[in-house]
Amino acid sequence: MTKVSLELGSGGRLMRDFIAGKILPSFGNPILDELSDAVHLPGGVAFTTDSYVVDPLFFPGGDIGRLAVNGTVNDLVVSGAEPRFLSLALILEEGLETDVLDRVIRSVSAAARAANVRIVTGDTKVVRRGQGDKVYINTAGVGRSVARPRLGKIRRGDKVILTGTLGDHSLAVMLARGDFGLSSSVRSDCAPLLFLLPLWKKGALWMRDVTRGGLATVLFELAERLHYPILVEEDKIPLSKPVRAASELLGIDPFYMACEGKAVVIAPAAKAAEFLRLIRRHPLGRKAAVIGEVQDRVGRPGELLLRTEAGGLRLLEPLTSELLPRIC
Repeated sequence: MTKVSLELGSGGRLMRDFIAGKILPSFGNPILDELSDAVHLPGGVAFTTDSYVVDPLFFPGGDIGRLAVNGTVNDLVVSGAEPRFLSLALILEEGLETDVLDRVIRSVSAAARAANVRIVTGDTKVVRRGQGDKVYINTAGVGRSVARPRLGKIRRGDKVILTGTLGDHSLAVMLARGDFGLSSSVRSDCAPLLFLLPLWKKGALWMRDVTRGGLATVLFELAERLHYPILVEEDKIPLSKPVRAASELLGIDPFYMACEGKAVVIAPAAKAAEFLRLIRRHPLGRKAAVIGEVQDRVGRPGELLLRTEAGGLRLLEPLTSELLPRIC
C-alpha cells in the first residue's frame, strides 16, 4: 500500500493488515496486542476510543451524534464494562450551519442521558471550508470493568447468539444517500446494548458488536483465535424484509453489512437457552437467535463456515473491499 484508500477504514482485511503491519510494530504492548474493542486497565477501569465520519449526518433511525455515543457505549459493553464517562471532540468545517451543529449536540445529549453516561471533557477544532465534511466526531469512553472476555474457556458445543437482524444500519445509511433511487421504511438499529451487561455475570464467554465488516468479519476474527471451527447456519440468521429484498436486488451480502445495535454473544452450551430468553425479554433483542456453534465436525481449526440454506458449506472470510464508505 503506497496510498491510503477507503478500504483501509472498512473494518475488513486491509484494515487488519494495516494494524498488523504498521500499528503493532510501532506501539505494540501487551494491552494493545489484545486488539479488543476496549481495554481493561489496572484499577478496574475500562477504556475505549472511536471516531465517526458517517455520511449523511442524519439518517432514518439515527445521526452522527447518537451514533457516536452508542458506538462508544457498545464497545465498552461488549468488552465487559459498564459505561460511565465519555469525551466528545468535534472537528467542524468552516461554514457549517449552526442549526445543524445544534441538532448534533442535542442528539449527543439525549443519547448520553438514555445510556446513563456523562460527557465530562472534550475539544473543538475547525478546518477551512472544503478541508472537511461538515462534522466529524471523536470520542473516548471510560467504564467500570465487570468481566473480561474468556477466549480460552470457549469449547466445542458453545453457542453463537445474534441479538437481532443484520444490516439495518447499512441499508438505512445507503438509502439516505439516494445513490440507488430506492425507498424503504428501514431504520438504523443504532441503540445502546446495556441490556447485555448482566450476561457477563451469568457466564458469557465473549461478545462483539456487529459494526464495520459485518457478522462475517466479526466471527472470522474470533474463529482464527480458537482451536475449533465455527459453524453458522444461514437459515437461522434473522433478516428484516427490507434488508433481504435489498441484498437480493443489489447483490449485497448481508453477512458484511453493518449494524449499530446488534451483537454476537458466545454462550456456554449449558446456558445458551437461558441467555436467549434473557436477550429476547428486551425490546432490542426480540429477534435474537442461536445461529451456530463452536464445533469440530466440519472444517479446520480457525475456520468460519456457513451452512447454506441449500445444505452446502461456504467458507466465510473477512471483508476484502469497501462495501459502503463512511458507514459510521
